[in-house]
Amino acid sequence: MEGPAMQWMFETAQGLKAAICGSIMIKEEGKFYNRFIWMEPDGHYDHYDKRHLFRMGKEEKTYTGSTEGIVIEYKGWGFCPMVCYDLRFPVWSRNRIIGKGAKAKYDYDVLLYVANWPAVRTYAWQQLLIARAIENQCYVGGVNRIGEDGNKIKYCGDSGLYNPLGEPISNLKSNKAGLQTIELNWKALQDIRKKFPVLLDADTFEVDTRV
Repeated sequence: MEGPAMQWMFETAQGLKAAICGSIMIKEEGKFYNRFIWMEPDGHYDHYDKRHLFRMGKEEKTYTGSTEGIVIEYKGWGFCPMVCYDLRFPVWSRNRIIGKGAKAKYDYDVLLYVANWPAVRTYAWQQLLIARAIENQCYVGGVNRIGEDGNKIKYCGDSGLYNPLGEPISNLKSNKAGLQTIELNWKALQDIRKKFPVLLDADTFEVDTRV
């Protein structure tokens, strides 16, 4: 956590005067984590460790999974960070309404995924991002790599941002590195939740976080 990647994130956030995020392989107390870092320009940071380890890549033999998720509050918005394979597990990312009456609020407003998601499963990537947006009534952003890794596995990106209705609000091209600036609409988010408050009828549950 004291390495050059963290220093780079801090310097970049400071230079942009904005929060930035991404994931890093971290070794801590003899264990390895796929760690999502949220870095703010003043040097404050939060982190989340990937919960679901990709057994087809034997990640469970190397990495330690998280036992809890987090919500990051930033400038009035709630952000829920996730990593790659977490996308396939809707219970883990399930949004909730906290409190009742005038004090009721959604647990988070934006669900973020960073990923190494192979091109062969890009259709699943896109459909699952859409599903997470609809079922959680939130914005969903998925950032994925392009190119080819050391195992000759190809990645086509297909990074995207979706509104709470599951509609795409980004237009990045496949197989190309790209940058797009999009302003999220707070009022539109609240209007959707008010007019169609499906989470008021959501099932309650508890997650067994034993690894």
